[in-house]
Amino acid sequence: MVARIWRRCAGVLITIALALGAALADDGYRSADGLAVYLGVVPAAVVRGHPTAHAESTMHGGAGTAGHQQHIVVAVFDAQSGARVENAQVSARIGGLGHVGEQSVRLDPMKIANTITYGGFVTLPGNDRYDIVVDIAIPGRSRPVSVTFSSDHIQ
Repeated sequence: MVARIWRRCAGVLITIALALGAALADDGYRSADGLAVYLGVVPAAVVRGHPTAHAESTMHGGAGTAGHQQHIVVAVFDAQSGARVENAQVSARIGGLGHVGEQSVRLDPMKIANTITYGGFVTLPGNDRYDIVVDIAIPGRSRPVSVTFSSDHIQ
């Protein structure tokens, strides 16, 4: 019973994270090559707030304590059928204006409420508009799909 409540709470938090992140990451939606891709960017403090026994407190190796750390969450769907893509390799490249200090992060699959999204932690150190390029490799496709988002980070 408690586990079910935690899963529902986690699902609600992910939904809120995607909604909040979408507000900060332009419209949070892109489509390319038959995929619909949603991006959320939320402060890592949201994840740090989970109890240590909660699965999300240790995901991606833990949120860490660095300042201005953000949690990137990506959901991928087949644009035609609406089916969630759950077998992709997803990564993100994040860079500030002029791609100064670009960093890359593998986005790990996260299973919450029986759905898969992809996520990871990054540090956005200064006030800037960041480009976030999400690369999605799906088995059986000849090449990865890339979509670009912009996100304003204000300290």
